[in-house]
Amino acid sequence: QVQLVESGGGLVQAGGSLRLSCAASGLTFSSYAMGWFRQTPGKERDIVAFISQSGSGLWYTDSVKGRFTISRDNAKNTVYLQMNSLKPEDTAAYYCAARARGGLARTAATYDYWGQGTQVTVSS
Repeated sequence: QVQLVESGGGLVQAGGSLRLSCAASGLTFSSYAMGWFRQTPGKERDIVAFISQSGSGLWYTDSVKGRFTISRDNAKNTVYLQMNSLKPEDTAAYYCAARARGGLARTAATYDYWGQGTQVTVSS
């Protein structure tokens, strides 16, 4: 079955960096667009970054532009989220998601598979 497993979350001070990884199995990874989402208690799951199947198409939400970088290694079936200059407002559970259909997708409901999430906490 399809599995997405996130890792790399943790506690970091404001201004610090973390690199999240999402290892995929059970699917043809290179055929799936990938997204990173984040969610805080009581709020909706919002997209942070998107990467197309080939890696040539990228999108970021405004609040992370210039600080976060999404990338993928199709040979390793892994997508990454490099997070720099972290702020307390970046604190959330972060999820990776896979989508079989092409094109930019910013809505959680349009993704087919999800990881279990990894917590990122940024202290001030």
